[in-house]
Amino acid sequence: MDQVCRDMPDDEVLYDLAELFKVFGDTTRIKILYALFESEMCVCDIAQLLGVTQTAVSHQLRVLKTNKLVKFRKEGKNAFYSLADEHVTKIIAQGMEHICE
Repeated sequence: MDQVCRDMPDDEVLYDLAELFKVFGDTTRIKILYALFESEMCVCDIAQLLGVTQTAVSHQLRVLKTNKLVKFRKEGKNAFYSLADEHVTKIIAQGMEHICE
């Protein structure tokens, strides 16, 4: 029991982890992440691919960006989004592996 207490992360860290997993709790955000697996995309292309409004995509991208799951680069007036790093791909892949067992 003492070892478990010593190994337990701080509450703030556990809170941040729980918040991260909440981000994955939205189907639209998962679809956006899957779309970005293949290549970077702009809001208008993601919206067209998913059949949702650009406003909805922008809102979800803001959540993903805030949680450091996507990044963007500007090219003129357009912003192109991509996955922040390989951890995002690994998290999704492990989740898929788990549910497909």
